[in-house]
Amino acid sequence: MSLVDGPSGRPPDPGPRSSRLGELSGALGDLGTFLPFVVAALGSGILAPAPVLMGFAVGYALVASVYRLPVSVQPMEALGAMMIAGALGPSDLVWAGALLGAVLLAFAASPRLDRAARAVPQSVVTGLQAGLGLMLMGVAIGLMAADWRLALPALAVLACAYRWPRAPWALLVIATAMVLPLPGDPSGVAGAMAPLPPAVDATAAGSFAWTGVDVSAVLAGLAAQLPLTLLNAVVVTVAVSRSLYPLARRTVTERRLAATSGALNLLLVPLGALPMCHGAGGVTAHHRFGARGAGAPLTLAILCATGALAGPGVMEVLARIPLPVVGALLTYAALDLILTPRMRDARPDCRPVIAAAALATWGGGALVGLLVGLTAEGLRQLVLRRTVSGPTGLAQPHGRPGTAVSARKPRPLEQEIGADRDRRDGDKS
Repeated sequence: MSLVDGPSGRPPDPGPRSSRLGELSGALGDLGTFLPFVVAALGSGILAPAPVLMGFAVGYALVASVYRLPVSVQPMEALGAMMIAGALGPSDLVWAGALLGAVLLAFAASPRLDRAARAVPQSVVTGLQAGLGLMLMGVAIGLMAADWRLALPALAVLACAYRWPRAPWALLVIATAMVLPLPGDPSGVAGAMAPLPPAVDATAAGSFAWTGVDVSAVLAGLAAQLPLTLLNAVVVTVAVSRSLYPLARRTVTERRLAATSGALNLLLVPLGALPMCHGAGGVTAHHRFGARGAGAPLTLAILCATGALAGPGVMEVLARIPLPVVGALLTYAALDLILTPRMRDARPDCRPVIAAAALATWGGGALVGLLVGLTAEGLRQLVLRRTVSGPTGLAQPHGRPGTAVSARKPRPLEQEIGADRDRRDGDKS
């Protein structure tokens, strides 16, 4: 019987299953992290729609076959932001994505990645998760501020997912917002994304020049993205997936997430795809709006492949999804990252560590949050040792401060094993 099997030796129950509409709604739940970067990259003319959308189609098909769970595939935030800001050109993006993929595959090939991930205390992981939720909440508020007349009704409808989680709330909100203009809105769709410049020709995908690469920009992109990917897309994503899906304890591991992310970037970014990774926020968003199995990633794979085959006209469809609705979807993904069972059930002495890691992540990024969280956890352990030790450094009994406990001479290992065997035999009798 493996460590993940239940008491009877059978695999654990994967949890409640969703309906087909729930899988479809859950598939659309992660648009809050997908749309802003994709639309900006395609609309600015940096990348072509066909290879970008086909890259996500391949990514979600891979997720469906490898994990059998709604593990998200998202644009890499740091590289995406640098690309949109003009700090990375097309050739720089190819090199940065391919090199990052090779680094992730190297990490996946080493068992040290699992050991390093397990060495991070749970209080720090919870803080990192909450900090990422705060970051997403800030982005969500900015998107919803474009038009609160759309954002507030969308938030109200999406809140029904807490009471009826299997209903297609995300699908209902997105479809309604795309076709139902607000009264007095002459443009047809209030708060929709701004008109976009024509994207590059799809036939140019994969023909980026490998000369004239800005090495300093590539290295800056790697330095900014790698810690975020290892922490958010690997360590925190494993923690979130296992808390939501019991089956994830067998299928979702740190090395496997690093391997799939690495393969997608190494193989597809040189062909014109956007750098991709997994993400904890996407996992919570898919789950919140009804996704429970492989149906959601398969749905997204089909939708992205259809968009890739549709050509540049897909931009008109994407641009009609109102930004406030995207922000409303992102709001609930952020809340699920912040208000986790680990956060609610945390010991009182662990909460300052969680708060320190969360605030540091929110203000300085995942790497800063990790360093601050580890420091805070070290201080907590130091205070805890001093609290339970007396003046002589020996442990104190509860209720009798200042009284040292006499040290018991340890018994030989054979006697300890024999005593344990006697106790088990007594229990059986």
